[in-house]
Amino acid sequence: MDDIRFAVLGTGGIGRRTLEVSQHKDGLTAVAACDRNGVAVDHDGLDVDELLDATEGNIASGPQGGPGQSSGDEPRDSGPDEASGSTPATPTDDYASDGGAAAVEGGGVKQHGDQSGIVASEQGEPTETPIDDIIAESDAVDAVLLALPNLEHDFIPRVAERFAEADYEGVMIDVLKRSRVIGMLDDREGLLRESGITFVCGAGATPGFLTGAAALAAQSFVEVEAVEIWWGVGLKSGYEDNRGTVREDIAHLDGYDIETAREMSEDEIEALIDEHDGVLEFHDMEHADDVLLERAGICDAEDVHVGGVLDVRSDEKPTTTTVSVTGTTFDGETGTNTFELDDATSMEANVNGPALGYLKAGVRNNRAGHYGVFGPADLMPGF
Repeated sequence: MDDIRFAVLGTGGIGRRTLEVSQHKDGLTAVAACDRNGVAVDHDGLDVDELLDATEGNIASGPQGGPGQSSGDEPRDSGPDEASGSTPATPTDDYASDGGAAAVEGGGVKQHGDQSGIVASEQGEPTETPIDDIIAESDAVDAVLLALPNLEHDFIPRVAERFAEADYEGVMIDVLKRSRVIGMLDDREGLLRESGITFVCGAGATPGFLTGAAALAAQSFVEVEAVEIWWGVGLKSGYEDNRGTVREDIAHLDGYDIETAREMSEDEIEALIDEHDGVLEFHDMEHADDVLLERAGICDAEDVHVGGVLDVRSDEKPTTTTVSVTGTTFDGETGTNTFELDDATSMEANVNGPALGYLKAGVRNNRAGHYGVFGPADLMPGF
């Protein structure tokens, strides 16, 4: 395969690690990246080390308009850290990149220097229209990885729609989690096909890596009865670098949802974390693994259950990540295939490694003329 030139939307925790891990994957060249404040483009390849060094502990974020503002209008750019529309002068949300979130009432992500985020890099240029700036360069981009929060259900689908309406031809990859977002992407599949976009959705760890593992484990059976996904994550890169990810996970806790999590202040999130001693446990999450496995013909969505444990204060995984697929074999026996991730594998290894692998698979399909919306299980052996 020829060299793949890719862009990253969002340079919080997930975006930064994508750029870092890409240096260990053959045939990948990062040529563009953006965050709330800036954009960096070099068609010969970004200096990833310089960009990461310049933005270390310096994520683009800042106090924005608080909850309760109108979400009916598009913001000035629906930037890569703005999860919802609002009036042009006051973007609704305060999420940075994938990404860190600054408290509405101050606090926020640690920052150094006079400029925050990509504009602190010698490669960065300030902009008020980061996504539009990437779209303007998209003729020279084979794939776009969206390292963005999805704290509005239609945010990522709307970003995909903007690329399609600009006649982008290439691959788009996301690591979204919510089941209902898949339908929103499917609703736009005709537009994506017409543009020539191959969109691979839910291509991180779960959904993504573990969805693919379940699809592979299902091949032993003539009927799948249940898929159980149980994950463990220790934030090796630190809570400061993963505020948006933690906020999005909080939405899966009992008594919380997207709206309540989005409106929580940083102090409220810190208090919730303190209340649980830094360890959050999730059960029956609305994770897109269910829809993605059903659309691939593996099993019914209702037979998929996802839960896990997040430790925001330790590098160690609080529990081993496993996927268990139970079904009936061709000779009538009931069995369970279990896939287990080694506890030594990091979040970078299990989110960004697979995401970039799916990106490369997406490019192969795109160059073969396969356009539309694909889940990770669609790229595995068929059931």
